[in-house]
Amino acid sequence: MKIAHNNGIPLYFFHNLSVFPQLYHGVTTRQGGVSAPPFDSLNMARHVGDADRQVAVNRQRVWSRFSGTDPVCIHQVHGNTVVVLDGAAVKGAAPLPAEADAMVTDRPGQLLTILVADCQAVMLFDPSRAVIANIHSGWRGSIANIIGRTVAVMRDRFGCDPTGIQAGIGPSLGPCCAEFVNYKEEIPAALWSYRVSENHFDFWALSRDQLVRAGLSEDHIETARMCTRCRSDLFFSYRASRRTGRMAAVIGMMPRQ
Repeated sequence: MKIAHNNGIPLYFFHNLSVFPQLYHGVTTRQGGVSAPPFDSLNMARHVGDADRQVAVNRQRVWSRFSGTDPVCIHQVHGNTVVVLDGAAVKGAAPLPAEADAMVTDRPGQLLTILVADCQAVMLFDPSRAVIANIHSGWRGSIANIIGRTVAVMRDRFGCDPTGIQAGIGPSLGPCCAEFVNYKEEIPAALWSYRVSENHFDFWALSRDQLVRAGLSEDHIETARMCTRCRSDLFFSYRASRRTGRMAAVIGMMPRQ
């Protein structure tokens, strides 16, 4: 990934997604906002206990960079439900009514927003069909293969060819810190091959493999390879702090003129 600053707000961008001029995307850090500790400072989530007025300022600072778009959030529940936005335009930043953990759309101007603090945000873009997706994939979502389900929705609903889809796996809990002391009860044995030590797992590798199994080309997948717990100075980390804020991972297509 590469980093750029805009009005004091650092944002990370994927190299492979940045080559498409019609595409907006980025991942925030915890820096550049107005929230007080323990949400310091660019907390993008309203549900963690931060003051609404501070979150509103933070969101405006980030979303104003992506002019002409309407931010869309979902009520993330660590499941494998995928929401398709192909009807009337969604206005405002209130969560959609349905509980879900992934969004897919072919509508320009919709800024799909996923909130994370150790979980993976996985962004997808099919430049041929002009379809985007944003996925919240924590360890439960990984087990449920929400990534594969989302690619299947892009293929079946919009006619996307998975071999042409570009993907970015955002900053998240790395194999160095993804410790599961009760993994025998929590993680299916079929995924124990991703165990890298006695009780640590490489979910970056699992997500990459799930994308490849869904049909993506390996050279179309970029992984940030930045551990949020190791870099809790830069990113929010639930594992590191428990009571903390959330980063936003956003992707959208520029509105048609």
